[in-house]
Amino acid sequence: MSIIWLASYPKSGNTWLRAFLTNYLREGEEPANFNELIGKLIAADRNLFDDYIGLESSDMTRDEITRHRPLFYELLAADCKKPFFIKVHDAYTVDRDGQALFPKQATTGVIYIIRNPLDVAVSYAHHENKSMDHIVNRMNSDDYAMLEKPNTLYAEFPQELQSWSSHVRSWVDEPNQNVHVVRYEDMLQQPTAIFTEVVGFSGLTLDTTCIQKAIDFSCFKCLQNQEAIQGFAEKQPTAQSFFRQGAAGSWRERLTRSQVRQLVNAHRPVMDRFGYLLEAEAFLRRL
Repeated sequence: MSIIWLASYPKSGNTWLRAFLTNYLREGEEPANFNELIGKLIAADRNLFDDYIGLESSDMTRDEITRHRPLFYELLAADCKKPFFIKVHDAYTVDRDGQALFPKQATTGVIYIIRNPLDVAVSYAHHENKSMDHIVNRMNSDDYAMLEKPNTLYAEFPQELQSWSSHVRSWVDEPNQNVHVVRYEDMLQQPTAIFTEVVGFSGLTLDTTCIQKAIDFSCFKCLQNQEAIQGFAEKQPTAQSFFRQGAAGSWRERLTRSQVRQLVNAHRPVMDRFGYLLEAEAFLRRL
């Protein structure tokens, strides 16, 4: 077996998908502990990299780490005895020697979760406790890397996000990977159909009863309740909560016309391709 990447731009529904998969595989009679979600391992995990590569990444340059990451994933995949889900926020990149950061030989498939970038901006600003303008600028920048701060050593490597559009295209248009695209909005509107497709794509045994139970156990209200009771380890210290609304369309009340226009101008082709453009343009045409 090898790796199934759960890839997404931040705040696009990755955690919700992981909650569903955890509850589906666990087959319990109550919701799984969401601090023990499958896919909790992120592709940029520094400690696991050090263990598999046998070197201290703290002594390596960023370029050296990047060159060794494909080998890390190949070694990790060789240890997989069943479908192994790993969360990833990096864009899909290939170095100047033609080496992909996420090698095909280590990969069974990619589930790419996409969400309306207007809603991503709102959720991301809440998650980071940053201004909306700051997040809009970040989403429109092809040079942005998450956790990139000089002389600071994080538990995760810096992750090259690029702009929202570049991130999406880097994964969904990659011809050397088996990619299944899931829209966040379809997860909301057609959960049974969408999660059934995810189970099939992942090569898991299909059980319609377990699918419905897993959907119920990973509903947004369940996740909010768990966070209220026990907290969530993946929440940013500066954020009030990780699970805010879990809805689609809050951008209409939270973004200014200028912010919507900036995002639309930067991402028009990809928004159009995935069905996000018409509503945004209608919003901008209103007096």
